Amino acid sequence: METNRNMETYGLKNVTVKWNLSPEELQKITIEKGMGKETKNGTLAINTGKFTGRSPQDRFIVKDEYTADKVWWGKTNKPVSQENFDKLKANVVNYLSNRELYVRDGYVCADPTYKTDIRTVAEYPWSSSFVHNMFLRPSEEELANFDEDWLILCAPGYVCDDPKAYGIRQGNFSIINFTDKIALIGGSAYTGEMKKGIFSALNLILPVEKNVLPMHCSANVGEDGDTAIFFGLSGTGKTTLSADPKRKLIGDDEHGWTAENNIFNFEGGCYAKVIDLSEEKEPDIFRAIKPGALLENVVFDENGDVDYMDSTITQNTRVSYPIYHIDNIAKPSYASNPKNIFFLTADAFGVLPPVSKLTPGQAAYHFISGYTAKVAGTEAGITEPVPSFSACFGEPFMPLHPTKYAEMLSKKMTEAGVNVWLINTGWSGGPYGTGSRIKLKYTRAMITEILNGSLDNIEFEQHPIFGLFMPKYCPNVPTEMLNPMNTWINKSAYISKAIHLAHFFHLNFEKFANEASEQIIEGGPLIDEHHKLEHM
Repeated sequence: METNRNMETYGLKNVTVKWNLSPEELQKITIEKGMGKETKNGTLAINTGKFTGRSPQDRFIVKDEYTADKVWWGKTNKPVSQENFDKLKANVVNYLSNRELYVRDGYVCADPTYKTDIRTVAEYPWSSSFVHNMFLRPSEEELANFDEDWLILCAPGYVCDDPKAYGIRQGNFSIINFTDKIALIGGSAYTGEMKKGIFSALNLILPVEKNVLPMHCSANVGEDGDTAIFFGLSGTGKTTLSADPKRKLIGDDEHGWTAENNIFNFEGGCYAKVIDLSEEKEPDIFRAIKPGALLENVVFDENGDVDYMDSTITQNTRVSYPIYHIDNIAKPSYASNPKNIFFLTADAFGVLPPVSKLTPGQAAYHFISGYTAKVAGTEAGITEPVPSFSACFGEPFMPLHPTKYAEMLSKKMTEAGVNVWLINTGWSGGPYGTGSRIKLKYTRAMITEILNGSLDNIEFEQHPIFGLFMPKYCPNVPTEMLNPMNTWINKSAYISKAIHLAHFFHLNFEKFANEASEQIIEGGPLIDEHHKLEHM
């Protein structure tokens, strides 16, 4: 145990510091303090309290000389003044003083050129376990010479008692300060706030300062060194489809694409949803849940048996684990030669083709749109899907205007000769409630055939409404399902539903149109954007 090592630098007084403890030590302390329990196989399980997910409305960026003209201010990126940040930080530092704190030194960005050292000062021991799992772990030598680039101050127990006076919404907050290089978290114990705070910081620094495209995606690499990238919102199959026994996993959530055409993982671990988890459906994730992993908000019985179907606490049950809990990984976690990009969408309208090839303009358009569809609950009679758009497949973490990332992607695609594919992992033969979910074995077959080059010389036909290029043949996939209209009994109902969805795309894109190039705008659906159906 070391006391006050450099802690005065941060204004922290009279603190007892536990430095870089092992996961075993942190687990022991967490259980001794009554803050967590062990499941049957010895994995630590904790409850994050009031917040079981991120609080996007309480995320702020300090508006100052560095950020004022760079950040896309608005609903996603809300400003707070340096003065209010300083006052809140002083309150947090005062709150953390005279306590036992858990400090973890780690780094992000696996490519050594972009390595960014992060020091995390946490009130709770298990917050430090999460950081151990999710950030990259320095060697003993690196720890001896550690000098952080960024600081995370994480104080779940501090709740601001007069939020309006500090320019924030309520007692909890997550604030990024690019000038001071601090992520300040108060009032929420949800561990994802730390991960996403640093991801958001990299999403501005890397493109602006380093010409690196940050991506909310998973990535893997084949035996021939060809890299594949998978974008997709929650529930579209990003983690599932990137876990391929014939390919090595680079990472499952956050990556950079460099000017030299390297793809590198930002992280040292995975943060996976575990609702409805089974060994059969997700063998890699299931087996990674072992001592060293950290389960969040799961329900288990007195014997420590976890019920992954139980969403009593939250639908957003999670596990974090170090990437070495997965067997088939790229070491170190970066690779070159990106060849294929997959945009995954679970289209519950049953309209989009199961696989289509995108032009550069279409790729940028669909990247900015970030579409999937949510199934509208389980209430009786409500079967109409709800479209969901998240720019760049990660809007809550993108400080720049989405077109900035899309233009970088288009440029990199063209330079690297990358193929971009839209994969619908959702419905076929009709919308949710009428049609059926596209079988995982067919989606896997499409991706496998693309990766092994089987679709390189296949003939394509163009979708009449979305303009997407659909292969006329794909090995190991029923040919009739490749054009979605073939799978609907009522063809006019299909056309009507497709126009309906295309209209949602146009409506969503209006907020980006002023900043988008003509090539990007032309990548959207072919129907006139003012075309509305009578029943809308």
